[in-house]
Amino acid sequence: MSLEDDLTKLFKAKAAGPFLFVGSGFSRRYLGLEDWSGLLRRFCRGEQPFEFYLASADGDLPLAAKLIAEQFNEFWWTAEEFKESVSKNKSKIKGITSALRIEISNYLLKLDQNTAKKSEYEAEVKLLSSLNVDGIITTNWDPFLEQVFPDYKIYVGQEELLFSNPQEIGEIYKIHGCASRPESLTLTSDDYHDFNNKNAYLAAKLITIFVEHPVVFIGYSISDQNISMMLRSISLCIGKENVEKLRRNLIFVQRSNGTEKDSISDTYISIDGVQIPLVLVKTNDFTQIYRSLESTKRKIPARVLRYCKEQLYELVKSSEPEKKICVVDIDEIDRKEDVEFLVGVGVVSQQQVPISGIGYAGIDARDLISDLLFEDRGYDPKQVIEQSIKIAGRNTKNVPVFKYLHACGTRTRGEYSKSGYNLDKWVNRPPKDFKLGMYAKSFLSKYRSFKLEEI
Repeated sequence: MSLEDDLTKLFKAKAAGPFLFVGSGFSRRYLGLEDWSGLLRRFCRGEQPFEFYLASADGDLPLAAKLIAEQFNEFWWTAEEFKESVSKNKSKIKGITSALRIEISNYLLKLDQNTAKKSEYEAEVKLLSSLNVDGIITTNWDPFLEQVFPDYKIYVGQEELLFSNPQEIGEIYKIHGCASRPESLTLTSDDYHDFNNKNAYLAAKLITIFVEHPVVFIGYSISDQNISMMLRSISLCIGKENVEKLRRNLIFVQRSNGTEKDSISDTYISIDGVQIPLVLVKTNDFTQIYRSLESTKRKIPARVLRYCKEQLYELVKSSEPEKKICVVDIDEIDRKEDVEFLVGVGVVSQQQVPISGIGYAGIDARDLISDLLFEDRGYDPKQVIEQSIKIAGRNTKNVPVFKYLHACGTRTRGEYSKSGYNLDKWVNRPPKDFKLGMYAKSFLSKYRSFKLEEI
């Protein structure tokens, strides 16, 4: 059995959809972005090289970042190369590290995202953009993931995630901040101190994801300190006795060297004496991983599911829930704004109107026009008259109405007056009301002599 088959079997065995947990190696692979030390090295200015700051910090990169930020702040205000940026951003400076945050963010936002599509990993990126994963957690600052998954809702930083109501579907959690908000970056030793102090709260917020979903780690070393801290916090939340519930939920993707064969194996990572089970995948061909994720994706787009779940949350939370209904083929939903939400709970007796009748409330003017032209919808005319016309025509008078009145036996003005139907807006219209100003001029000049069949 191939690596792809093994992963597909693993994902299909899970009730919930997969999450991606994306690290800096992901951006190095697809964008050619430097690692953290390389990024800091890029912004070292003045007489001292990067190695000086790293040595002064005893090899601690967050502390080195703090020292570099302090030196960079002095350089930034007077340097010719940053003159335009100083003029534009000086009002945004909030502290001694702000200048470095701003310039790192500017650099990341200028990266050519098409680099990935034109690289040797073109096939991987194409597959990646087609995935319908439940969500993504990342420590990356660059905007690549937002561009690959443009319909996903973004949560930036630990604070925003902690004090929001994420739905755990169709979302990207940028837990170390984002280049779009320079002050959100988890960059210096002080930032990491604050982050680690709140790590237990973040772990509690994400614990359902780790227990219920398969989580695929891409772009991290298995010994990465960020991951170790996160898994440690999660193990503390769920307790040692429940750690086995994570079995085969944590999938680490590790690039194999040139001589290793693709492989998948069960192993453990030891954190503070706790053995946490995980699945280790070794390969240089990530298309196998993406195809296995693709083979188990949901039929309904994650963006639509997230919106529905969010609306249910708002419905339950609100003291005055809005009464909205949407009945539409799932393939016709392009934007979340097109979706309104209905939840029903109760018992339907045999004497009640069949539930399918409620669907007539979702028929729009285009459906009625199509039925008028092609007579292919098989609508019940009485249901259309009683449920569809007023909703489909709430913003327009131009909906077909006489076809359905005729089918119900209402064929004259007198019969309509006795019918009790309150459809005057669409029935009692003077001929001039059918004249559309935007088309009148071209019609009179080009088509007024045409017969109806010709038009």
